[in-house]
Amino acid sequence: MTSPILVTGGTGTLGRLVVSRLRSAGRDVRVLSRRSREGGEGIKEAGEGIALVRGDLATGEGIAAAVEGVEIIVHCAGSSKGDEEKARILVQAASRAGARHLLYISVVGADRIPVESSIDRAMFGYFGSKRAAERAVAASGLPWTTLRATQFHELILLTARQMARLPVIPVPAHFHFQPIDAGEVAARLVELALGEPAGLVDEMAGPRVYEMSELLRGYLRANHHRRPIIPVWLPGKAAGAIRAGANLNPERALGCRTWEEFLAARVSSPSDSRSSLA
Repeated sequence: MTSPILVTGGTGTLGRLVVSRLRSAGRDVRVLSRRSREGGEGIKEAGEGIALVRGDLATGEGIAAAVEGVEIIVHCAGSSKGDEEKARILVQAASRAGARHLLYISVVGADRIPVESSIDRAMFGYFGSKRAAERAVAASGLPWTTLRATQFHELILLTARQMARLPVIPVPAHFHFQPIDAGEVAARLVELALGEPAGLVDEMAGPRVYEMSELLRGYLRANHHRRPIIPVWLPGKAAGAIRAGANLNPERALGCRTWEEFLAARVSSPSDSRSSLA
């Protein structure tokens, strides 16, 4: 009998897709959550082949129980800060438990976007946090795999929704993104999780590069909105690196689903239609 695979962040945008695909592959899954839906401590059944285990990577509470008896860990939990310490807590517990493969999802540009000044950290701390977590995983002594992917469509959509509430939308000048479908990244993660540890693998990027203003205009058109878009110049080394394309990888444009296809499926909803129109 094979041991369950632990997925951190298993209820998030990417994690839930990883969980679903692991189940389709016939593997039992343990999902780390800060809250168990059934309440209380320990591991709770959440469906056939899926168990929820309560634990908090920020404090370490419950992590030892979460990794007990687990050989493969897919670390999808992440935030704009604190990823390094969370990764350290996870790898320490995983090492003690004898895990044989730790798989981490990072972001394209983590190694190329400098986050040094207070301005850089305030606006682009996410990249620095991801890079620090990468180092913690690589230095853990565990067999590991790290996959870097570009931004998910869902993140671009969230940003577009927030910006579209403004009467005039300020957009960072000359910023480009290469959004990718979270399901396609999840499929790759499952493939890697079920294989042998491979270290830092080739990056994975979406099928097209878009200027930020183009992404926003696509969202506005899909919702029959009109807003003036004003380019703004962001200071700092991190912003300069993004203007130079450090967050892109056109040579690894492996994704198939475009931003337009994603919008067609996700945006035309009553909640969007009720947004204020120009």
